[in-house]
Amino acid sequence: MALTDETPVVSLSAYMPLPDRERQYRSDFIESHSAIILAEDTTSVTIGVCNTNDKVLQEILSHFHDKEIIYKHIEYDELSEYLGKRNAGFSDKTFSSSPKKEKLLLDKIANDAPVINFVNSTIIEAIRKRASDIHIEAFSETVKVRYRIDGVLRTHNSIDPALFPAVSSRLKIMANLNIMEKRLPQDGRTSVFLGGYNQDIRVSIVPTVRGESIVLRLLNRKSARPGLDRLGLNRKSLHDMKKIVKIPSGLVLVTGPTGSGKTTTLNSMLKEMDYESLKIITVEDPIEYVIDGIDQIQTNETIGLTFNSILRRILRQDPNVIMIGEIRDRETAVLSIRAALTGHLVLSTLHTNDSVSVINRLKDMGVEPFMISAVLKVSMAQRLVRKLCPHCRKKRPIDALETKAFKQLKRSPDYLYEAVGCSRCDGTGYRGRTIIHEYFFCDEKMERMIAKGTGDTEIRNFLNAKGMITLWENGLEKVEKGLTTFTELKTVLAVR
Repeated sequence: MALTDETPVVSLSAYMPLPDRERQYRSDFIESHSAIILAEDTTSVTIGVCNTNDKVLQEILSHFHDKEIIYKHIEYDELSEYLGKRNAGFSDKTFSSSPKKEKLLLDKIANDAPVINFVNSTIIEAIRKRASDIHIEAFSETVKVRYRIDGVLRTHNSIDPALFPAVSSRLKIMANLNIMEKRLPQDGRTSVFLGGYNQDIRVSIVPTVRGESIVLRLLNRKSARPGLDRLGLNRKSLHDMKKIVKIPSGLVLVTGPTGSGKTTTLNSMLKEMDYESLKIITVEDPIEYVIDGIDQIQTNETIGLTFNSILRRILRQDPNVIMIGEIRDRETAVLSIRAALTGHLVLSTLHTNDSVSVINRLKDMGVEPFMISAVLKVSMAQRLVRKLCPHCRKKRPIDALETKAFKQLKRSPDYLYEAVGCSRCDGTGYRGRTIIHEYFFCDEKMERMIAKGTGDTEIRNFLNAKGMITLWENGLEKVEKGLTTFTELKTVLAVR
């Protein structure tokens, strides 16, 4: 029986229990093709299919089965709910009710199910608390739910391990992932509409020895892409950052560890550019901020869409500005530098401890020093420190260690601020984060030093003599202003 738009729609409940194990398709096939065996006897096989126009699937199945095939049209939502509940440990008997009871059950699942309520309330609570990530982790006796707030993970609550499979399935359905796959990592994306705006959520799931670890990255379009004036820069730094975005060509690098706000800084730079007169292309993994007026490309290594393969082709798109999410290897580094050499402004990130270390990092990737000196225009290193809650911070006398640190800056504050904790900061004493950074522009002398292979120490001494403000010095300025604490600065910079 051929599958057409006229094929009648049936309910899975009419065929319960469905064939299982070797009598059923593999779970990845069911997920990718939205097809499932409903029944089978000695002469025929009945197959439920969601897409009635999938001729390729019909061709595949005609060669797979040596029996008569009877097609039935099934609803995708019902198939997803069936797979999700089966994965969560429900038996087929749950679905073996009358059509009326089945509809009531599906309505219950859609509106009042404890699992869906839990997932929704967890996301809403995380947004309310300004969390950047939600961690749901299965352990032997409990499942922890933790929020990363201002860079620090804090336990929100715990749930019964028996509920975890259903929570995992719900999140996989939301992110359009394979709910039956528990052996391999999966990445997806979903979006929920809350308070008048879309909350984008990046979903990462990896298998662990006791189940799975689920991390939801909350990408809030409403607060995305803060301008340079909202990064917490002082007047001089803000002026210099606005000069950077007007550089016509060359390489601009932002460095720092994971979670130091590099992508936010790059996007803030893009926001300052003229979208109408410039062709701007970004290559990212993943795309964290969706920006109107900019061509954004998401890498996908499973189909060969890598940083390198994209970079080789986007130069034919006549771009003025190219933003590369991260320079990870020699080929990406070389392609980025070649793009900068041919008249493009290239913005990207590296993982180094400070601004000067980018030179050796590029050398380690196999880039010749003369090429680095020819294209490197700006190198910036940054970190994020937690800001003191302005509602509960309090003054205290400065101690001997702090006095010594400030003496190096030729400053002598009488007091500093410390964290206290109140209802507005959930008792932490901190609310929000701000940037500390160091950066340098390459002048002719710097270019000559890089080209001849001058060491990091000599370059750093040269930059300090020119007046470059280091990460530590910029941090102390913010400690003195009461924006953060001396302890927080030492922790972020790993200073003993």
